[in-house]
Amino acid sequence: MSTPTTAAPTTRTPLGFDGVLFFPVTPFDAHDRVDRDLLAEHVAGRLPYSPGGVFPACGTGEFHALGAGEVADVVRTTVEAVAGRVPVIAGAGGPLAHARELARSAADAGADGLLLLPPYLVSGTTAGLVAWVEAVAAASELPVVVYHRATARYTPDAITRLAANPKVVGFKDGIGDIGLAQQIVLAAEATGRELAFFNGLLTAELSQGAYRGIGIPLYSSAAFAMIPEVAALHYRAYVEGDEPLRLRLLREFYAPLVELRDETPGFGVSLVKAGLRLRGLPVGSVRPPLVDPTPEQEARLGAILERGLELVA
Repeated sequence: MSTPTTAAPTTRTPLGFDGVLFFPVTPFDAHDRVDRDLLAEHVAGRLPYSPGGVFPACGTGEFHALGAGEVADVVRTTVEAVAGRVPVIAGAGGPLAHARELARSAADAGADGLLLLPPYLVSGTTAGLVAWVEAVAAASELPVVVYHRATARYTPDAITRLAANPKVVGFKDGIGDIGLAQQIVLAAEATGRELAFFNGLLTAELSQGAYRGIGIPLYSSAAFAMIPEVAALHYRAYVEGDEPLRLRLLREFYAPLVELRDETPGFGVSLVKAGLRLRGLPVGSVRPPLVDPTPEQEARLGAILERGLELVA
């Protein structure tokens, strides 16, 4: 019996995203400084694989470990490397004054929008969270995608309120509550606004089949940063409805990668940097509190990457 295909999802969104969303790492040199030349090489090397957007200085880019000046350097370098070919959405967030500063520096660097990471340490009411988003959005002319995770937990009511602000153009889910995400999508649709919704869970390829079913067609991909050949093949299978290929990639590449990732907190970032090093790009280590994989874990990662390239071939 043949396996039925799934209808191709619509991926065009208000910011022009039309492809897998690329979250680059932030390379550090031997003196723990941001290596802008290597970052430019990293970003430029992924553009031929047609990302729908580039998100510098976000989770995979170790936003938590960067100073405001470093974030500005990372965003400026990325904008220059992309040169207008796809949208560049810069990370901003944390303490309110810090988030406002990053919003302004991203606008000055020529970014196309902001991914608003959660506020630092504290959480508030729905009204307080909405006010925090609006305060950051008011700091620049850039449109904002809100990130649903940690101290930023949005409700359907919050999204209804934020949809009234024309600067709020998207929603990234990093919590994984499918029922709540469905309610949020429905609340946004009821406002008549067309927002960009995407799945931002770790190794999102593994959960994207479920997200597609509730009207969230886009997803972020950390794997795209280290092995764009596999990530691009998965995306093609996903949009073309080639379920046998998509499921084979999940079984033979993504599931083993997730199993390794789940061994150590922070490996959603650490493994990506290790994978890049294994593939010849010396992006350096992760900054504390994250840790690098052990030699044994790196060897297993190397085998997973090799299998992924075999699947592409």
